[in-house]
Amino acid sequence: MKRISIFGATGSIGQSTLDLIGRRMDDFQVVVLTGGANIAQLAGDALKFRPELVVTAYPEKLDDLRAALDGSGIECAAGQDALVEAATRPADWIMSAIVGVAGLAPGLKALEQGTTLALANKESLVTAGPLLLETARKFGATILPVDSEHSAIFQGLVGEEMAAVERIIITASGGAFRDWPLEDLPKATCAQASTHPNWDMGQRITIDSASMFNKALEVIETKEFFGCKPEMIEVLVHPESLIHALVGFNDGALMAHVGAPDMRHAIGYALNWPDRAHLPVERLDLAAIGRMTFRAPDDVRYPALRLAREVMETGGLSGAVLNGAKERALDHFIAGRIRFTDMADLVAGALDQLSRRNTLHLPVTLDNVAQLDHLARKAADQIAMDLVT
Repeated sequence: MKRISIFGATGSIGQSTLDLIGRRMDDFQVVVLTGGANIAQLAGDALKFRPELVVTAYPEKLDDLRAALDGSGIECAAGQDALVEAATRPADWIMSAIVGVAGLAPGLKALEQGTTLALANKESLVTAGPLLLETARKFGATILPVDSEHSAIFQGLVGEEMAAVERIIITASGGAFRDWPLEDLPKATCAQASTHPNWDMGQRITIDSASMFNKALEVIETKEFFGCKPEMIEVLVHPESLIHALVGFNDGALMAHVGAPDMRHAIGYALNWPDRAHLPVERLDLAAIGRMTFRAPDDVRYPALRLAREVMETGGLSGAVLNGAKERALDHFIAGRIRFTDMADLVAGALDQLSRRNTLHLPVTLDNVAQLDHLARKAADQIAMDLVT
């Protein structure tokens, strides 16, 4: 049996992973489940899958977790230190699906086992790509991408040499406002930005899709994971979300990964890699679909893509700044303090401030990532305050 740990079990990626595991209970043994404030979901999954350890990220929720699992014999813990300790529990395959930079430390600790890390946490590569990849190399660990775009690229490269790759195209749905007049974007509400035309996701990532900040992170991830030059990476708006990425080769051929918008495609590929296994996902009827459409992204509509290019050119800790500032900008938008279009301005301002303070080229360490994340959030808060006043 393959020993499995899932960090971020109560989120959409974690729940999809448990769905696949639950269909083949004889093949997997769950070692660790972690989650956030949704104790009912976390405890219910623990009672079904019987892990050795369950961790909530929130210490104030520990008593609730213990009460929910009373008499089960399942060990309970809480807090960031407990999450990192949980990553030391021996496992053959570890899903990293904690949202945000909080997922970096457990992911790094998991790699020290020399195990397989299924990486759904975008922020790990964006904020500390060189550190993550070097840790994997040092301990002989394997990182498998779980973002649908990066899984698609990874699959498109099977049996191929990176030297033969000319371009990598990642697709984007365009989000909730892809067809809105530009002059209406400043008036977009949080509720409107929280509705995705294709995917069923959490609020924050859905808003990030509308602003294209999720795609900005994925562009940076592509550079870090596959080691390609920034100019090789293209973004294409594909409203149907059926082609997840394409790899272009030096003979002019394009290799595309096509499938229904269901994260179990990418999760299942990583879970069964290097083999393929049956997955309970929709089989596409291309004749019924009829056509697929594409368009170039508008840099005015999606300034996040320009910021991603700047981060790739700057390198160092600029990814940590972009991510931290983006998180705080999103907080302010959800709280109604800034407009939808102000989010990119907050991120650009934070990058400019910290660049002028010569902090972006410090060594990429866990401590420095945390420090730049903190400074980026402070800078974004100040810019937001200035906008309000």
